[in-house]
Amino acid sequence: MSSGKVKAGPLWTKSKDELQTQLQDLKNELISVAGGASTKLNKIHDVRKGIARVLTVINANQRAQLRLFYKTKKYLPLDLRPKQTRAMRRRLTRHEATKITEKQRKKNTHFPQRNYAVKA
Repeated sequence: MSSGKVKAGPLWTKSKDELQTQLQDLKNELISVAGGASTKLNKIHDVRKGIARVLTVINANQRAQLRLFYKTKKYLPLDLRPKQTRAMRRRLTRHEATKITEKQRKKNTHFPQRNYAVKA
């Protein structure tokens, strides 16, 4: 059983297996502490927060690995795409917005913008 609070810093350097064993230890500790009297409320609080920290590190590492896996793929899973707003997600891409139709291109070449200097 671990004693004291779980610090987030050292968790980032641990391997996946070490994190899983620490998570299991914390869960077992929570089960043993939860049956006690209400004087152990602080201990329950610390253990629950420790479990949350370990899970946060596990999930962050997993997402980082998935990002590396999908880096070369054409499509990214929805949960890995940037959230933004609905309007921003549906906006034209920069490439699409700068494209000019064939008809407009012909208009521009045959009727270019006239430059006049008005005499005052």
